[in-house]
Amino acid sequence: MSAGLVGNALSAQYETGMNGARVLVIDDDADIRALVAELLGRAGLSVEQAEDGRSGLRALHKTPPDLVVLDVSMPDLDGWQTLERIRDLSEVPVLMLTARGDELERVRGLQAGADDYVVKPFGRQELVARVQALLRRAGRDAAQQQEHYVDDRLTIDFAQRAVTFNGEAIALTPLEFKLLGALVRHPRQVLSRDQLLELVWGNTYGVSGDQVKLYVGYLRRKLAPKDPAGAPIETVRGFGYRYKPG
Repeated sequence: MSAGLVGNALSAQYETGMNGARVLVIDDDADIRALVAELLGRAGLSVEQAEDGRSGLRALHKTPPDLVVLDVSMPDLDGWQTLERIRDLSEVPVLMLTARGDELERVRGLQAGADDYVVKPFGRQELVARVQALLRRAGRDAAQQQEHYVDDRLTIDFAQRAVTFNGEAIALTPLEFKLLGALVRHPRQVLSRDQLLELVWGNTYGVSGDQVKLYVGYLRRKLAPKDPAGAPIETVRGFGYRYKPG
């Protein structure tokens, strides 16, 4: 079977304007909530606030937002527990607010299903830029979600976020799924680390290229746990990575 994307054709146009997008801010600090709401409101976004994880989950269930800004350090239900429950309900983009900027904290967030993070105290322009980048990426994903990818070894249903490889269902984290999607949409094309950071993470600011290498390794082990080197993702030394259809 020849490789390719099937189903609805991908529209080259998608909405890049942010006006009207709904953002849910979950933070137990009233001052931080008010500041984030003010900054995003000035950027043309509609902002709803929640004072803790449980009220945030109720708000998300009642009226699903386009993006969630989620604080890590909260009493009762902290940001990690809240994120876990969000991911049980939705693939909505989640931007974490954290007081710790070390690599282990960032990796933990990404592996748990967060899409990006901002370290407190944060720059106001940086926060708005990261929110806008996530919303743009979500718009691209929405335009692509009806597609299917099929080759002799791999099948992807983008709408259902379902992946099978060599006839077996593969469970991927949100970032692993986005990385695989970026690679298969450019079969046999070498994508640099910076290109993959832009396609998967949304931008290259504050995210190391080592994250790409790390997640390519995760993806290879998910697709071919007995022989990760046999996974159809090739390393082109000095250039980047490419997907080689089966």
